[in-house]
Order: sequence, then structure tokens, then C-alpha cells
Amino acid sequence: MKKRAIGKTGLEVTDICFGASALGDMPDTYGYAVDEERARATVRAVFDGPVNFLDTSRNYGFGRSEERIGAVIRERGGLPDGFVLSTKLDRDMETGRFDAARARQSIEESLKALSLDRVQILHLHDPEHARDLKEITREGGALDELFKIKEEGLADAVGLAMGRVDMMFPILRDWPFDTLISHNRYTILNRSADEMFDYAHKAGMAIFNAAPFAGGVLAKGSAAMPRVTYQEADSEALAPVREVEALCAEYGVAPGAAALGFSLRDPRITSTIVGVSKPERVAQTLEWAGASIPEEAWKAFEGFAYSSEDPESNREYKPG
Repeated sequence: MKKRAIGKTGLEVTDICFGASALGDMPDTYGYAVDEERARATVRAVFDGPVNFLDTSRNYGFGRSEERIGAVIRERGGLPDGFVLSTKLDRDMETGRFDAARARQSIEESLKALSLDRVQILHLHDPEHARDLKEITREGGALDELFKIKEEGLADAVGLAMGRVDMMFPILRDWPFDTLISHNRYTILNRSADEMFDYAHKAGMAIFNAAPFAGGVLAKGSAAMPRVTYQEADSEALAPVREVEALCAEYGVAPGAAALGFSLRDPRITSTIVGVSKPERVAQTLEWAGASIPEEAWKAFEGFAYSSEDPESNREYKPG
């Protein structure tokens, strides 16, 4: 697969990355459960395929995602050659504390769960949900600790991963990140991260665009999964999804292929993070990535009335 460099870090990643949040068993977020054997089988399918990039986090499933990935890493005697693993520093899930000490504890927990002595990419995750943003941004705070962890050689690249663009953009301007992860903010349905992506691209940051299926609905269909960006959706909220589905039907294109292709064809985006929760989805993602979509379809999508508002402004956040 096509690989792209991450700045001057020496890392190269495929233009698709598999996201492992659902592998931690998060029914409150996704509406379904994932047991351990299914999760491990999915990780095996990722490791056996052409994609060299997997993203997880300390708090996905309260640690279960990393633990399940770590079990397969141990089973195989280590990461596959040339594979890039990304994980994240997370707040204390009970208290919301996210100071430097918590950041250090988070990476130590991750390395233990993953059975690794270092990771290739490390992001600071979801500061908007921490108890006090100043614990993160102040001198000697969690962000300083993130860069210290990189200096110590425990990560090759460091970045910021979060949702709210209004909070993320100012932080990106103040720190020399290698990478960023934004989810649900640059899809066929929503372009709220567009200006931020312009800035990050010009600044030389690698952009990882997560959740191109708007939480799964563009992959599974509005009839099968009436949820948009992890929220139950009524007819009004599903109307743009159904418009996309109608356009895709007109041109004989799978909505999942169009949603993935929308991200893959953007030259600013280094890699698109696609969440998977079973081996079949790994194969399907690769199939959609190789789909031939006529230029007439892309021209039709140019006229689509996308949103620039925060797609999760009314979301009730549940970590499970």
C-alpha cells in the first residue's frame, strides 16, 4: 500500500490506519459489544494484512483495547516488522486528573498492557474531558510530559488527539506536534476541521483523519444503524445520510467506499483511521479503498450541503 512519511521522524504509515476503540468493547459508544476472541481475531487480521498502522488508546474500553492488542503482540513475539502502533495518554477516568504525573502513569500502563518497551506514535487524548485544562497546558503539565516522553525515546512522534476544534486549534498553534488526530470533523457530512487541517498541513504536521463513516452509519447504512457520531439519530439527523445514500445509489457506489474515498483523496491527510471490530471489516475496508468511483460522482458530492458545525455538540459522552 501507499505509505507516507511523518515529518522527519523516520516513520512511514499506510494511508489507511485501523482504529481499535471498538475492540475494547464499548457498547455505550457503538451500540454493540465485542468479546475478547473477536477482538483478538480482528487484530490478527490487521497484522496479517497490508496496512501497517493501528491506533488505540489507554482508555478505550477502560484498558481492554490495549490489553487485547497486547495479547496478540505476545502471541506473535512482537509487532510485525515495519508496523506502526499509535496509542494515547489519557486522563484518570474516575477523577478527570490529567497532570504530568497522570500522563507518565498513562504511558507506563500502556506499555505494560501492550507488552512493549516503546511505541511509535503517542498522542495526548481528549483534553476537553479533563477536569482542568491548565493541568495539561501549563508549564510542567501533561503536554510538557508528552514531549519529555518523546525525548526519552519512548515514542518517535507525538501529537494531539481530540474532538472539539475550538479547543484543539489553539493548542495546535502553541506546540510543535508531529501529528494530530481529529474524528468526525472531516467527512462527507461535516467539514468543521477544514481550516484546522489547512493550518496543520502547512505547519508540517501529519494529519490522521478518524471516523470517516460518521461513527459507522455511512458504513452500515441508516436503516441498520440509525446513529450519527455515536448518538441515536431521528429522521432529521439521518436526512443528510440518506441523501448521501441516494447519491451513491445513483452512481452505483457503496456509501462506505465514497465516505472512505472522500478522506483518502484529500492530499492534506496522511492517513485515514477506520474503526474495525471484526475481521470481515478489515477486508471490507481494503475493498472499499480500492473501489473505482467515477469523477461524476465526486462532482455530484461537491454540491452536497455538508455541515460546518460541531457534530458532537449535543453528545452525552460515555466512555464505555
